[in-house]
Amino acid sequence: MTKVRIGVIGIGWFGEVHCDAIRSVPSFELAALCTRTESRLQEVGRKYDVDKLFTDYNDMLADDDIDAVSVVTMWDQHTEPTLAALAAGKHVFLEKPMASTVEDCRKIVEAADKAAGHLMVGHICRFNPRYAAAKASIAGGSIGRILSLSSRRNIPAAWTPEILNKIGPIAGDAIHDTDLMLWFTGAKIVSAYAQTVDLRGKTYPDIGQTMYRFDNGATATLETVWCMPEKTPYAIDERMNIVGSDGFVQIQDTFPNLGIVSSEGFSSPDTTYWPEIHGRLGGALRDEFAYFARCCLSGEAPEIITPRESMAAVEAVLAAEESAATGQVVHL
Repeated sequence: MTKVRIGVIGIGWFGEVHCDAIRSVPSFELAALCTRTESRLQEVGRKYDVDKLFTDYNDMLADDDIDAVSVVTMWDQHTEPTLAALAAGKHVFLEKPMASTVEDCRKIVEAADKAAGHLMVGHICRFNPRYAAAKASIAGGSIGRILSLSSRRNIPAAWTPEILNKIGPIAGDAIHDTDLMLWFTGAKIVSAYAQTVDLRGKTYPDIGQTMYRFDNGATATLETVWCMPEKTPYAIDERMNIVGSDGFVQIQDTFPNLGIVSSEGFSSPDTTYWPEIHGRLGGALRDEFAYFARCCLSGEAPEIITPRESMAAVEAVLAAEESAATGQVVHL
């Protein structure tokens, strides 16, 4: 096999971004698409010139010409297609969060342990070069023992009015920083406390503030705001500080590493996660898929993120959401 023939299950807006990332990786062939809405299926099939179109993922998985799938459904619909794909012997790229319950995460991890294909959960921030550089520095002992971590991941309200009926800022975005903090510390989260603020009356609140305690004694705070004002001139304000016994690491990403002033005002577009570079999608998402393709072709299991590490992040954010609902510290 010189190319991995991959199908995408779930072609909402981020499913399309996955398609763009896949098409930017030479060792991938975007071979099939699946969604339940026939009109959407035909539209996206024409856009990407894909002939194999399915409204039932089981039909896609029965196709021996498909080597791998990317699952980009909503998080509470991840489990069944992922389990079916692993049972069918496919390699699986599963967008984070792994699942909406710890029980479902365990089912996926257990299935991946027995499967012929590889499972990789899409924790894109591990492929952000700034976080990867921070990990290398921390692992090399540059800041000594980690004592505290803090993060900010705030986005404009225009991104979130629909998504807030499906997932909230703690599970939807703080999971990025939760995973990074677990990665950097190599520790386990033993307790979570969180508070939320509701602005727009959706199913989930607009703001989440989370605190963790790790089993090595470190503490963490995570800010996730999904209702930055309409005129906010950037797609994301993303930062993290890690303080150690001998030094510290500061990471600041997409605002304002590129600033553009035009007749419409100031903007700071994404240059990190899925920017268009010379007519092709680039950035961390593309690098993430390129790594997944290499693992599929080499037969080596992905090591940059493992299924159990992904499950640990879900367990922590769900504990934080429970804390926000009850007002109590939740012990893991």
